[in-house]
Amino acid sequence: MVNIFDAIFLGLIQGITEVLPISSSGHLVLVPWFFNFEDPGLSFDVALHMGTLVAIIAYFRADVLAIIKSFLRTLKTRQIKSFDDKLPYYILLATVPGVFAGYFLNDLAEKAFRSPLLIAFTTFFFGLILLVAEKSSQKNPDVAVGIPAGNRSVGKKFEFNTAKSSFLTGLAQAIAIIPGTSRSGITISAGMFQGFTREAAARFSFLMSIPIILGAGLVEIRKIPVHDFSTTIFWAGLISAIIASFISVKFLMSFVKNHKLNIFAYYRFGLALIIIIFYLRG
Repeated sequence: MVNIFDAIFLGLIQGITEVLPISSSGHLVLVPWFFNFEDPGLSFDVALHMGTLVAIIAYFRADVLAIIKSFLRTLKTRQIKSFDDKLPYYILLATVPGVFAGYFLNDLAEKAFRSPLLIAFTTFFFGLILLVAEKSSQKNPDVAVGIPAGNRSVGKKFEFNTAKSSFLTGLAQAIAIIPGTSRSGITISAGMFQGFTREAAARFSFLMSIPIILGAGLVEIRKIPVHDFSTTIFWAGLISAIIASFISVKFLMSFVKNHKLNIFAYYRFGLALIIIIFYLRG
C-alpha cells in the first residue's frame, strides 16, 4: 500500500514533470516500475492532476480572470473584435483535438501505451523534436536585446496567436496522450515551430492545458468513492503536487525568457537510456 511518504514523493514528481517538458505520465509510469511502488489508484491520480491544475490557475490567475471576463463579455455583446475577445475561443479550439483523443484513445493509452520500451522511444523521439523546434526558433528575426544571441527567445509574441496556430498547437496536445511525450514539451515545440517565442509558446501551452486537465479530472472524479477524498494519501499527493507544480511553472516561465530548452532534451535522452538499461536487466 502507498504510504504518505510515497504519496508526497509521487506528488512532487507529478508537479515537476507535468510542467517541465519531460513527461509526467512517463515518469509516473516509470517511478513505480523503478521503485516497486504499488499502484496508488485512480483517486490519487486525479489528486495529482488536480494539484497541477490548481497551481497553473494560481500562477496565471490574472490571465485566467481576464479570459473569463472576455468570454462573458463576448457572450453578452455578441461581438468579437480584439485579441482579448478571441483568446477564450482560441483556447477552446485548441482543446478540441485533445477531447477527441481522450475520448477515443484513453483506454489504449492506459494499457497498450504503458510499455516501458514505448516510453523510452517517445521520451527520446520527442526530445529530438524539442531540439529541432529550438533550432527552428533561432531562424526567426532577432528581437531580443541584451541577451547572448544563442539564447535569445525570438519570434512572434503571444498576441499573434490565431485560430490556425491555436488548432495546430491543440493537435500537438492531443499527441501527448501517449506517455513519454510531455504535454508541455510537444505544445511548446508546436508553438516554436510556428514562429512563436519560447515564452509565448509556453504561456499559451499552460493556458490551453487548463480546460483539458479540468475536463479529464471531472470525467474521472465521478468514478471515485466519496470516502477517498478524505484520505491522508489523497491530500498529501494533492498538496505536494500543488507546491511542486507552482514552483516549476514559475521556474520554467522565467527560464524560457533567455535560455534554450536543449537541457530538457538531453535529460530525456539520458532518461530513455536508463529505461532501456533497467528493462534489459529485467
